[in-house]
Order: sequence, then structure tokens, then C-alpha cells
Amino acid sequence: MYKENMLEEYQEKTFEDIKHLNELGEEYWEARELMEALEYKRWDKFINVIESAKIACQESGNIIDYHFSQVGKMINIAKGAQRKIIDYRLSRYACYLIVQNADARKKPVALGQTYFAVQTRKMELNEEEYHKLSEDEKRLYRRRQTKDGNKVLYKVAKEKGVKNFDKFTNAGYKGLYNGETANDIAKRKGLRYREDILDNMGSVELGANIFRITQTEALLEKQKEPNENMATDTHYKVGKVIRETMEKLGSTMPEDLPTPKKSIKELEKEKGLLDSK
Repeated sequence: MYKENMLEEYQEKTFEDIKHLNELGEEYWEARELMEALEYKRWDKFINVIESAKIACQESGNIIDYHFSQVGKMINIAKGAQRKIIDYRLSRYACYLIVQNADARKKPVALGQTYFAVQTRKMELNEEEYHKLSEDEKRLYRRRQTKDGNKVLYKVAKEKGVKNFDKFTNAGYKGLYNGETANDIAKRKGLRYREDILDNMGSVELGANIFRITQTEALLEKQKEPNENMATDTHYKVGKVIRETMEKLGSTMPEDLPTPKKSIKELEKEKGLLDSK
């Protein structure tokens, strides 16, 4: 009982107390504040823990930039001068990976491992766990991946000069769906106005779109200069190559895959997950 009370008190005074909310109301932690909470004295030591956590994030199939968003901040130094330092905005999952890779001999780290293990719903599954899921569970899981992936993709696309995001988005769909735009897909699926097409895809179709999203993001990262036309063309080409690969493998084409009877929103409502991101 004493340990449980100690953990609860520590949560409130430490990990929850240093939690921030961004302009969208999404929670995040700052790496340098977490470093102090975990009783690390030097950034060069803590950055090694962060790098190990990032590797674990990538190996589990997550998108590093979504969970570990690097930012710069100014700090005051001697005589009123300022210096720019590197920091990270961390998701709850990133914090979980960090404490798992930190020095467990430190009491705050051990408490953090318990806290984030309890509070963090595991976001990635291994292959065996995934295959045990029902189709509805696979859809919910992969829909989360597309949401996370698109956040990073659009951030990178903006950095590469994209301003017309409708055109950019439709380029990817056109490549993957043999010329169909998002509106074309929605009409074919019989969706209502402004109903999200990704919310009305099965797990296989979502999987093809996850591949489109992640591969486009990876190629855009290599684009040296901001160029909207180049970025949009890259999105189209990625979609087209994925389509051609599916065809060579004898897979069912994306537009021929069945539309589920229930949308993701309906599944979330049934499972009480409407607030999930």
C-alpha cells in the first residue's frame, strides 16, 4: 500500500506535473524536463538514452518524428546573453521507451517505468500479436498508424514547399487508385459528404495507404530544396509504384477491396474509443 501511494504521489508531482498540451490539445513532454525528473545531470548522457529509445521506436514500426519531435529553444546564459539548445517534444509512448532504456538503478526511472507502462496503451504490436487481432481491431490499429503517419507526412511536405495540400493528397491517391481522387474514392464507396475515406477502409487497404504515406515521407526527407511540384510528383510516383507492386504480386487492387459495413467512428463509438487519437 505504501509503495502504491508513493507511486501515485510521485506521478502527480513529477510526470503529470511536467506534461504540456499543444495547440491541438495533444499531450507532450519536454526531454530536458524529463531528464531532470529522472535525475540525469548531463544532457550528453541523456541524449544517449533518447537515441536508444528512438531505435526501439523505429524497430517497432513507429514513426520517429511523430513521437520524438526535435525543437530548438533559447536559454539565458551569463550577462544576459542567450544560447540555442536542442530539445525534444515527446509523446507518452516516447517517454515510455525512454524510461525503458534509462538507468533503472535510479529510483525515478524505476517509478517512471511503472508509471508509463501502466498509463501508456501499447501502440505497436509484433507480428504474432497483430495476427491474433480481429479485423475490426486491425482496422483500428492501422487507422491510428495512418493518422500518425499523415501528421508527419504533411509536416515534411510543408517544409518541402507544398501549399496546395488537396492536390498533394490527391496525387498519392491517383497513383495508388489508378487515377481516382479522394472524392472519386468517397463516391465509389458511397460515403456521405466530407466522410473520411480512411475511416471506411479495411485493414488491407489501410496497409497499402500506410506504405504510401511512410515511403513518401522518407523520399521527401531526401528532397534538398523546397519544390511543391517535385513533392507532389513524388507522392504520385510512390502510389503508382505500390499499385504496380500489388499487381505483380497478384493482390487485389485497392479500388476492388470491399468497404467495411461500419466506419472507424462507429467502431470507436461501440468500443468507447471516441477520444482516441
